[in-house]
Amino acid sequence: MEFFTLAKERYSCRKFSDKPVEEEKLNKILEAGISAPTAKNAQPVKIWVIRNEKALEKVKALNPFKWMENVKVIIAVGGINEGAFVRPFDSRNFEDVDASIVATHIMLAIHDLGLGSTWVGLFDSPKLKEAFPDMKDYDLVALFPVGYPADDAEPSERHPVRKDKSELVKYI
Repeated sequence: MEFFTLAKERYSCRKFSDKPVEEEKLNKILEAGISAPTAKNAQPVKIWVIRNEKALEKVKALNPFKWMENVKVIIAVGGINEGAFVRPFDSRNFEDVDASIVATHIMLAIHDLGLGSTWVGLFDSPKLKEAFPDMKDYDLVALFPVGYPADDAEPSERHPVRKDKSELVKYI
């Protein structure tokens, strides 16, 4: 898919079919995340693929969104301070930026492969880390439920609404 078409057509899918995600597509999604640029190529990120039934039930219990019931794969993305680029002028650590770049690549790859997802930011990070101790040292930036959109899935009515360029861009 051409990038600008992808950028405009991708939407937050919250209605999934029960069709399973093929391993080949999952691997391409992960490849997109792994290929994402990070500051100084430090790659201070981790991607978790949650797909066994017990693990999925833990996540769904912490995020009781009805629309997640058919989801068979959830991808979590987090960054870690250790080893991340730190801007020398103000000591700002870029682990969250790097993790967000990786997450964005994942989100766009999901749509490009004909799958649906939404960037879930509304989750209880401390409880998720408690459920999955491997995540404890990471700043979790996103959960992506991954699946095929249901036949009647559609973008929200807010999807095409954008602020005017004059409100978002300033030339100096």
